[in-house]
Amino acid sequence: MTTSPIEHQLPLARQVAVSDTAIVVELVDGRTIAVPLSWYPRLSHGTREERANWRPIGGGEGIHWPDLDEDISVDNLLSGKRSGESDSSLQRWLASRR
Repeated sequence: MTTSPIEHQLPLARQVAVSDTAIVVELVDGRTIAVPLSWYPRLSHGTREERANWRPIGGGEGIHWPDLDEDISVDNLLSGKRSGESDSSLQRWLASRR
């Protein structure tokens, strides 16, 4: 019996929406990922306008929010990895926003 080789495509973001509770990412392959907004404190502290201002990076391998200085990779979303930012770093960032 022969098998066909599996082509591995990188998961790429096509569209992003951030609500008051979740980040929802549509991938180019048709899948949709939703993760709790609380996993990413900078996005949690952002305004609706700041959350809506995103752009793809690396051809869609990641997502960047310039107003919030936040980058999230699609791989991390798929793996269920939360923000790795330390509390002290987040507190400095919050202080800079005041």
